[in-house]
Amino acid sequence: MRELSIESIRLSLMNYQRVVILREKDSDRYLPIWIGPAEADAIAVRLQDVAVARPLTHDLLRNMIEQLGARVAYIVVNDLENDTFYARIVLDVNGRTLEVDSRPSDAIALAVRVDAPIFAEESVLDRAGVILEENDESEERSAPSRPLEETKPADPEELEKLGVFKEFIEGLDLDDLGKR
Repeated sequence: MRELSIESIRLSLMNYQRVVILREKDSDRYLPIWIGPAEADAIAVRLQDVAVARPLTHDLLRNMIEQLGARVAYIVVNDLENDTFYARIVLDVNGRTLEVDSRPSDAIALAVRVDAPIFAEESVLDRAGVILEENDESEERSAPSRPLEETKPADPEELEKLGVFKEFIEGLDLDDLGKR
């Protein structure tokens, strides 16, 4: 597992979908995950310390977990299947570990409320991680997630499935990424 931090929440100008950009700690590898507008707002509200009059759904979840005597130890993006990311919320319940299936967006929204670390499995980062590199000859950015000598020829069916990711990432405005 690799620890990640939230780099930003972005809006695609091509289709107006939201994407949370997670960055691997101590690395330039990023994990973009598409999320719904409500979850994007829930994450952004907490990251920007915006006060809300009533608890949002993820605040309610945090309050229930705390009232039941549990603690969120961490969350992990643990799988990617058919262009869908999966996550687990790992709870400490009276010294016992309990894992709860979750959408990554909900797990991230909860993690930011309880200051829990965010992780991703190496297999997920290998399949969907993006490394941004400047190309001196053009303004294009490439995204190999493994050194070239370790890569295998891509399966055409897998490439077709991942095509939506490529189109989306190519449509993002990433010029200011990492300038904070």
